[in-house]
Amino acid sequence: MGLRTGKEFIAGLNDGRQVYANGGLIRDVTQDEAFGGVCRELAKLYDLQHDAQIGPAITCRSPNASAYTCSLMQAHDWPSMEHRVRGERMRADAVNGMMGRLPDFVNAVMTDFASAQALFGRNDPAFGRHITEYFELCRDRDLCLTHALVDPQIDRRRGVEAQEALRIVKETDAGLIVSGARMLATLAPVADEILIAPFSNRKPGEGDFTIVFAIPVATAGLKLVCRETYDRGYSDYDRPLTTRYDEGDALAVFDQVLVPWERVFAARDIETYNLIRVAVPGYLWLNATIRATAKLSFMTGLAALVAETIGRTELQRYQEILGELVANVELAEGLVTAGAHQLLDNLQNSGARAGGLSPDDGAKRVGGSHGTLNRGLVSLTAARMFFPAAHQRAVEAIRYLGSSGLVMTPSERDFDNPELQATLARHFKGQAVSARDRVRIMKMAWDAISGDFGGRQLLYEFFYAGDPFNNRLLYFGSRRYKECLDRAQHALASFSPHDR
Repeated sequence: MGLRTGKEFIAGLNDGRQVYANGGLIRDVTQDEAFGGVCRELAKLYDLQHDAQIGPAITCRSPNASAYTCSLMQAHDWPSMEHRVRGERMRADAVNGMMGRLPDFVNAVMTDFASAQALFGRNDPAFGRHITEYFELCRDRDLCLTHALVDPQIDRRRGVEAQEALRIVKETDAGLIVSGARMLATLAPVADEILIAPFSNRKPGEGDFTIVFAIPVATAGLKLVCRETYDRGYSDYDRPLTTRYDEGDALAVFDQVLVPWERVFAARDIETYNLIRVAVPGYLWLNATIRATAKLSFMTGLAALVAETIGRTELQRYQEILGELVANVELAEGLVTAGAHQLLDNLQNSGARAGGLSPDDGAKRVGGSHGTLNRGLVSLTAARMFFPAAHQRAVEAIRYLGSSGLVMTPSERDFDNPELQATLARHFKGQAVSARDRVRIMKMAWDAISGDFGGRQLLYEFFYAGDPFNNRLLYFGSRRYKECLDRAQHALASFSPHDR
């Protein structure tokens, strides 16, 4: 198929999928007011691939000479890494970093998996072939993927069996029969396929819950139960971000679903399942850093726009706040560069490139992206530690800079009311901007930090890379912790009491 257009992407979504939202079955997600906006935004991204100027920057050529998205490119040197980063940055910038699960993200996951294909085949070579073949399918058909990693949240005191989690029911000649649920499938209502992948480790005795696979969203027996959607027919003026970027989050419920063997990448292999998360070189975390940097830049610009609109940039107290945000953007840009170099180093020196991972101990040597931290991975640390705090700080700054102006915003219909136009023009104008434009700016700021959409954004960024408490614990006892401790002990030992 090759690179798809936006029209082709939209047409592919009308496939009989079972998407439930707001009390009913959505017959056509592309025409529904809750999902139409995000469909259009994704279609624009697909159309960019065919733009004469932008297309070459965000696409590349496969071994069979067909064009494909660079978010599925396996980098082998710095020029190819730069190409990949540039393409991912351009797509993240196109949505202002506000869509955390652009197709680029799971594409990065699939690139990671393809780079560690020998691990998937360590006990059964067929699974290694399956992951490679599926990666090529995603590349050649230009698919939009979502993923579901987490077991349902029922009773966290108990094990996976109490969570009504996705499990293997039985094996057949045609494939595996699975039932149960996984969450949090962001973008699932408008994705082509869903990837089921690891997040939490499985324990002995949990083999039936240990499975990695990918199937079309329209597969029989799979239904998506969405959270309440945030776009309720708002105008672009009143909710400019909600109407474009509400990706949708869903619980994926499987009822006796057949997963063909060629779509199974791991099954009932607890050791391999637990190693997958630490065997990847880190494409997904570099992508996360690129996307978060685009969002932080947008949020910083939005804070500055709010301050400029109401004349607050002349005061040092506000200049200091904006200066701090800009400094965080500078740090974020540096993290992108450092993350790209470190990923390339991981690929070239760790043995994690495609076909190069030792099936038995390669993952343990390479590992660290989620737990052991036996190697440096700056992009993962950025996602865990820097960006959640930086994003929260940007939200606080916008709240402080906009203050009551964020709340006092008439609707677009009020501006269209002849009885109010003169009053609004007089009392809602800003510093060198009209009342309509000032309110429009404040509405965008409100949409970014508050209400349904903004509140979800804050929570999403806070837990983007997992529980912050657990994330911090992972660094205790890591190689870096030991290095720091050894340094202090060495200094203490070298300082003789008789030096002075």
